Amino acid sequence: MTLFSIPPTAELTDDDLRRYARHIILREVGEEGQRKIKSASVLIVGVGGIGSPAALYLAAAGVGRIGIVDADRVDESNLQRQVLYSTPQVGKPKVEAARERLHNLNPKIQIDAYNLRFTAENAEKIAADYDILVDGSDNFATRYVINAAAVRQSKPYVYGAIHEYDGQVSVFYAPEGPCYNCVFPKAPEEAKGVRGVLGALPGVVGTLEAAEALKLILGVGEPLIGKLLLYNLFVTSFDTIKLRKNPKCEVCGQNDAQNNDAR
Repeated sequence: MTLFSIPPTAELTDDDLRRYARHIILREVGEEGQRKIKSASVLIVGVGGIGSPAALYLAAAGVGRIGIVDADRVDESNLQRQVLYSTPQVGKPKVEAARERLHNLNPKIQIDAYNLRFTAENAEKIAADYDILVDGSDNFATRYVINAAAVRQSKPYVYGAIHEYDGQVSVFYAPEGPCYNCVFPKAPEEAKGVRGVLGALPGVVGTLEAAEALKLILGVGEPLIGKLLLYNLFVTSFDTIKLRKNPKCEVCGQNDAQNNDAR
C-alpha cells in the first residue's frame, strides 16, 4: 500500500451506479472505490499514441477530472495509432478533438484542454490542480519536466514509452521510490527522423498506464513503484526489473529535498 491516497469525497448518482456497475461489483472497488475514481483528477501530458488509450480508459472509468495537454493538430498519419481521433477531425487541435471524443464517451466528467506545450515555465501551475500525472509524451525533455513537477508536488508520475516493438511502463513516486531522473539521469541522444511503430504497441502501453493510475486511485494491487515493466510486442514478452532510488539524485535526492525545504 502506498502513501498516496484519494479521499472518496464525491457521491454516486443513480446514473453512476448503472454506468459503473461492472466496477462496483468488484470486491476491491465497490461503491467507495468508484467514489474515489470520481473524486480523482489526472493530467495526461500528450494525447498521441500512448495518451489516446490512457485518456479513453480513464474517462470510461469515470475519473472525475481529466486534463489533457498537447499543442499539436490531428494529422492523417496519426490515425494509424492515435485512437482518440477520426478522419473528419484531421486538422483540428488535438486537445479539442480529444475533448469532444472523451465527452461523447463520458459526458459526466470534466475535461480540461491545454492547447500548449508542457514546459518548465508552465508545468508547476498546470500540474498543481491534479492528483496524478500520466506521461503520453514522445521525448525525453518533456519527461524530465513531468518528473520535476511530480517530485516537487509529491505526486505519482505514471511513465510510459515506446520504441519500435518495445514498450516501458513504471510509476515514479519520490516519497516511496525512485524518480525518473534516478533511473535516467542523462537523456540518451534522440533518434533522428521519423520512427516506425506498430499501432497496437502504444495501445498496450497507454492501457497499462491507465491501469496503473486506477490502481493508485483505488489504493489496490501493486503499482509499479520501484519497478520497470518491459514489453516486447515482437516476441510477446513481459519482464519486470527492480529500480533503486539514487540518494544523490539531482531532483529527488536528500540534498535536493533539503534545498527545496529551505526555499
